[in-house]
Amino acid sequence: MKLIPIITCCLSTIFAFGFTACEKESDTVKPVIQLIDPSEGEILQIGSDVHFEMELSDNEMLGSYKVEIHANFDGHEHGTKSEVEPSPFFFERSWDVSGQKNTSVHHHEIVIPETATPGNYHLMVYCTDASGNEAHVARTVVLSHEGGEHEHDE
Repeated sequence: MKLIPIITCCLSTIFAFGFTACEKESDTVKPVIQLIDPSEGEILQIGSDVHFEMELSDNEMLGSYKVEIHANFDGHEHGTKSEVEPSPFFFERSWDVSGQKNTSVHHHEIVIPETATPGNYHLMVYCTDASGNEAHVARTVVLSHEGGEHEHDE
């Protein structure tokens, strides 16, 4: 009868090692963002769309990305008031890229309204993979009524 506890102990050990050996390691690697455009310090034209281009990759699987643009100035102004009151521009939107390990993103979906206040802004890109790991990239851009137009391959 001493054989039953020994067999039970051996089987328990085998099952314990068997189940732990089969467990998949959790993904802790953040996705990679290569933001191509807009570039650091780029002047973006108020009243037009933004050329947005980047490469995303992950060791397992991507989830989504988000773009946020918010003011990076103290908000005070000098001079006369115009008929159309400028306001700090704020943009935030997410896109789904799940089911892919790598993707190229190119669009013109960010539009800066005519009422946007000129000045320095932060453009933030966040990418989350399927496991919830998040990476981000920050750029300073300038919103202006002057300049900012340049050619891009569509």
